[in-house]
Amino acid sequence: MSLEAGTRPIDADNHYYEALDACTRHLDPEFKRRGVRIVQQGKRTMALMGDQVNHFIPNPTFDPIIVPGCLDPMFRGQVPEGVDPRTLMQVEPIHPEYRDHDARVRVLDDQGLDGAILFPTFACGVEQGLRFDIPAMMATLEAFNRWLDEDWGFAYEDRLFAAPLLCLSDPDAALEELEWLIERGARVVHMRPAPVPAPNGKGRSLGDPLHDPVWARLAEVSMPVAFHLGDSGYEAIVGVAWGGPEYFEPFRPVDPLAKLLVSDRAIHDTIGSMIAHRVFTRHPELRIASIENGSDWVHILVKRLRKQANQTPWLFDDDPLETLKRHVWVAPYFEEDLRKLADTIGVDRILFGSDWPHGEGLSDPLAFEKELDAFDADEATRIMRGNVLELLRPAA
Repeated sequence: MSLEAGTRPIDADNHYYEALDACTRHLDPEFKRRGVRIVQQGKRTMALMGDQVNHFIPNPTFDPIIVPGCLDPMFRGQVPEGVDPRTLMQVEPIHPEYRDHDARVRVLDDQGLDGAILFPTFACGVEQGLRFDIPAMMATLEAFNRWLDEDWGFAYEDRLFAAPLLCLSDPDAALEELEWLIERGARVVHMRPAPVPAPNGKGRSLGDPLHDPVWARLAEVSMPVAFHLGDSGYEAIVGVAWGGPEYFEPFRPVDPLAKLLVSDRAIHDTIGSMIAHRVFTRHPELRIASIENGSDWVHILVKRLRKQANQTPWLFDDDPLETLKRHVWVAPYFEEDLRKLADTIGVDRILFGSDWPHGEGLSDPLAFEKELDAFDADEATRIMRGNVLELLRPAA
């Protein structure tokens, strides 16, 4: 279905490719050896996190880089018969628009987009890589946000909305960082869909009351939280329990069991923790979005939460589905059943996201419109533009 006349979409899932010094340019010298380090070994550039080689991004120079959308047929399950999916991978020299905001705005115009929310690529693995050294992790994320503000800005020309990273491991430091982000004009913050790293290698629920001051401040200023796919550490479960790979390394040979076991479990558990531990009850104005995590998890999560609510109704203040519909926006994978999602959470909670310029995304962001045949023009316009504007609305 075509959009309403004159509408230019806003993409809720765009990416940049970080400069080599994104995590180090503003890093406190105290953490120089404990945070991210970029090192050279012969012709190979590698990232160290906590003195360990990190393989989340095997080439942190991003040059050459994967061609946008070249893996689209594989993710749709439409690889032609007899074609090895591994042969779909294509690379090319890095483009200016992947690292420069002015060049990116020109590309937005060429693509027919009015704006985009921008997420990291390399930095999606930093929290997991440094989780055992919380002071170094918090300092590195703070340094990254200074780089992001300097190189991209948090709301450049009110068209590029770069999402800074926020971690709750040290709640006091997180609240202090949030205040700085508010002052600098950030419109959305990016959190990892995962348990919060805690001391001694343990984790905390996102619903732990320790985090309430941060949730309260986010709700007060109407700043949404975007949980974007990244390294959530779930491969540790695969490794310990099933003898599989213990680390998320996207470009290694695929273990199908690991893919099956991890799948969309991280976002399922993340949203589940916030509902089951009553974050939205305590902070009724808080808004969150799930980005690049698909949407199939929504249906099984609702089923499981409703069953638990039936068994222990005194622990739930509302129907879990109603809670999810009030507080959660979802950017589905374009190959999923979008009508089924709309019938579950409502059309006004679905976001258009292309994942451009990643290889598994769309080569042309507006190709997403082809997936909206089951929607009328008003509904399609909501998905492609109106819903993200509602998500990003500033505090009254």
